[in-house]
Amino acid sequence: MKILKIGAIWCPGCLVMRPRWAEIEKEMPDLITEYYDFDKDKEIMEKYGIDHKLPVFIFLDKNGNEILRLTGEADKKELVRIINENIDK
Repeated sequence: MKILKIGAIWCPGCLVMRPRWAEIEKEMPDLITEYYDFDKDKEIMEKYGIDHKLPVFIFLDKNGNEILRLTGEADKKELVRIINENIDK
């Protein structure tokens, strides 16, 4: 599983989520995540149909297929639960 994290420097929710993801990534070093900036990575925004509602977290399976998408701030406990449920996909 891979998680795409999409945000922007002007997004308050993105600033809230940054340290939450940092904690999760520190606790789960094998987790694969990629960050994309809304204003800089236009190709990714178009590919995944991202609008101005940020942050967005897209969970992809091993084949690169989207299995889940979260928009907005998410609780760390909820993110860890989702990751654990889908980590082997």
